[in-house]
Amino acid sequence: MASSAVQLLGFCLSLLGLIGTLIATILPHWWRTAHVGTNIITAVAYMKGLWMECVWHSTGIYQCQVHRSQLALPRDLQVARAMMVISCVLSVLAGVVAVIGMKCTRCAKGTPAKASFAVSGGILFILAGLVCLVPVSWTTNDVITNFYNPTLPSGMKYEIGQALYLGFISASLTILGGALLCTSSQCHQEETPHQTQPSSGRRTAPSYRPPTVYKGNYASSLTSASRSGYRLNDYV
Repeated sequence: MASSAVQLLGFCLSLLGLIGTLIATILPHWWRTAHVGTNIITAVAYMKGLWMECVWHSTGIYQCQVHRSQLALPRDLQVARAMMVISCVLSVLAGVVAVIGMKCTRCAKGTPAKASFAVSGGILFILAGLVCLVPVSWTTNDVITNFYNPTLPSGMKYEIGQALYLGFISASLTILGGALLCTSSQCHQEETPHQTQPSSGRRTAPSYRPPTVYKGNYASSLTSASRSGYRLNDYV
């Protein structure tokens, strides 16, 4: 019962991580304008994401433009795009596999492969979280490095956007949920042999057979009677 609750908790955390990864992938808040130097008071704020760039005006107007050319993008942005998409795909695949292996579902119920499905789903969730963590950490390092670069003008400096914080949280939830799935499944596999020993002993118990003493006595009595010279036909 405890392992089922741990599995359900791990799956819910991984599902929250998947939702957060999707939102972080779509949001254009990976880079945002740093209000330093002469940009402390400005009427325009710039934000950049994996798929679009947005401009926010002090009048309340919010304009976004999608990156038109895929090949003209920087290599780090292309790699970040690919890794975030791969992370989302791995999370979806891990969710399907984990649902089959969870004890609260009826898929593959009663088969030894059910626990293996749960472990496989947990491993895929951990892998998806690590793949999401790489571009988020990479981008955060670039933002911090450029921010403290004295040769870079203040107008070209950016700060860490909200999507990067969300990416860190989502990757952590996905990895934690996958670890809980793997741990609960391993505990269930260790408990299973102890539970099946009594049933195996009952199945291999010898069946009762009636003694064959009466048959042997009956056969010996007939034989002895025929040898002594008496026949049963004489008494009929």
